[in-house]
Amino acid sequence: MTTSCSRHVDDIKAKFGVDFKESDNGQGKVTVKACYNRSEGNVLMESHAVRAFLNLFQRFTTTPMSLTQQYGASGFTDPSKNLNNNYQSEGASSGLVFNGQSIHNEEGATAGGSEDDNCPICMDKFTNKKQLKCKHEFCEECLEQAVSSMGPICPVCKDVFGPIEGDQPDGKMSWKSVRYSLPGFPDYGTIEIDYNIPSGIQMEKHPNPGRTYSGISRTAYLPDNKEGNDVLCLLKKAFDQKLIFTIGMSRTTGLDDQVIWNDIHHKTSTGGGPENVGYPDPNYLSRVREELKAKGIK
Repeated sequence: MTTSCSRHVDDIKAKFGVDFKESDNGQGKVTVKACYNRSEGNVLMESHAVRAFLNLFQRFTTTPMSLTQQYGASGFTDPSKNLNNNYQSEGASSGLVFNGQSIHNEEGATAGGSEDDNCPICMDKFTNKKQLKCKHEFCEECLEQAVSSMGPICPVCKDVFGPIEGDQPDGKMSWKSVRYSLPGFPDYGTIEIDYNIPSGIQMEKHPNPGRTYSGISRTAYLPDNKEGNDVLCLLKKAFDQKLIFTIGMSRTTGLDDQVIWNDIHHKTSTGGGPENVGYPDPNYLSRVREELKAKGIK
């Protein structure tokens, strides 16, 4: 591979947060796997990285000028000592297995079919094609694996096509109306929401099964008007689907195995503005609606 191509590979790694791991199967092929750099994994980013790498591979191996100038008229040179160069010398053709897919490109040939004919996850021909409501299509097995990893979220456009259930531990959510007003809502009372998640033992779906986790009690505030009550209903739905909290490392204390917020922001102070997680904050209710929508709550 040229220095230019290696730079392209580095760009793909940085853009999608992945690394490429290779292994030689001894049959003229190199197996390459895209692995997301964070422990929780991300099928979507790995899929995009695969597509970008394959496009790069196809561009470099199907251009006659590239073949003759960069690899010699007889084919590819052996780059087995370079992780970024995932090709093996094998006459006039090369073999590459990427995320389980075997690809053979011959001089002057077109690598693979049209993208429209291939599953965007495995990059191979469709098997039992399934179409989502967003119109993106996948192999049935590929889609099942993506749902198992990410939930019912389209791996391409992130459209939610089914109810998402999180890993929030068991607990209680209650609320009441009080007479005082929040800054920015002088004509309305306030909704006080109380969350209580007791300590317990982590299950298989949690980061450290079998270990204890520390519970949490939190109070949040909404204006007692129509929009505030609409958001309350959405928050209740999210709580029932175990999406409000998760288990992880506390950003406040740095301690692990804690019950923490799960990217649905709450106002835990009545005043002080956004910097103090309070009111006034004119755009808060619309922002939290968008956060809920991203988790399929609408």
